[in-house]
Amino acid sequence: QVQLVESGGGLVQAGGSLRLSCVASTTIFSFNAMGWYRSAPGKQRELVATFTRSGNTNYADSVKGRFTISRDSAKNTVYLQMNSLKPEDTAVYYCHAESGSSRLYLNHWGQGTQVTVSS
Repeated sequence: QVQLVESGGGLVQAGGSLRLSCVASTTIFSFNAMGWYRSAPGKQRELVATFTRSGNTNYADSVKGRFTISRDSAKNTVYLQMNSLKPEDTAVYYCHAESGSSRLYLNHWGQGTQVTVSS
């Protein structure tokens, strides 16, 4: 069973930075895609940034130019560098990975890490 373990959340002032890490229990190249989603109170979970296996990235418009997703395959880890944080970035951030094929896709989620940005 795939496990994803996040770390790096916390409380930061607006304009500050945080880096989130997600360590997978297996090689990240076994996944079709891997990245980050977030859930804010009263809002649906939304995509923040993801990698495909080939290395293509996708960002939410709201974080482009401020957040950067990266990976270290030797450590089975994906990172999310968050700069110029805003209060509206406050949310629980979840690591996500998709495995499988068109016959059956599987979604794997971490436990989430809280990011709080104060104004």
